[in-house]
Amino acid sequence: MKFLLEVDLGETASDGDAAREVGRILRYWGGNLHHCTLEPGASQELYDSEYRAVGRWSVVESGGGS
Repeated sequence: MKFLLEVDLGETASDGDAAREVGRILRYWGGNLHHCTLEPGASQELYDSEYRAVGRWSVVESGGGS
């Protein structure tokens, strides 16, 4: 299985806050993953510091050779 994390940096990418926002997202969600069952089909939206949906993590079946 694969754990996928996708974040749309949107406006934060051009104003220099992209690294800070991604770092905050990784700390917050990384700290909460122990509450989640990591099995194919699991997923959850990711939010920025202004509580806007900016991405999602998900667990999918591995495609074989990867």
